[in-house]
Amino acid sequence: MLGLRTTAYIVSDLDEAKAWYAKAFKSEPYFDEPFYVGFNISGYELGLMPEGDEVNVKGENILSYWGVEDIQNEYKRLLDLGATEHEKPTNVGGELMVASVKDPWQNIIGIIYNPYFKL
Repeated sequence: MLGLRTTAYIVSDLDEAKAWYAKAFKSEPYFDEPFYVGFNISGYELGLMPEGDEVNVKGENILSYWGVEDIQNEYKRLLDLGATEHEKPTNVGGELMVASVKDPWQNIIGIIYNPYFKL
């Protein structure tokens, strides 16, 4: 295993999701095709894929957490952009804080403040 490379979210409207994620992550896609949109988020891949004809139920059993410097402000900013609450910012030990929201397509976006994690 080489470590996390990509987190992909399935969306019903690729163009709308592309615009929303560009605002949410303050980044423009580097790869933009009808079958996949890719963003480079500090060296990690955030992918968007179209849902297709068959709508799949989105589970809550897998979470990816995107690192943030200020979890309270980022959490509020995502809600202001139209995300809905999934888990309010919560201390999980020491200085570690996690939170999550659901994007407009019901995908879970986790955010984490972790001053101990270094690349």
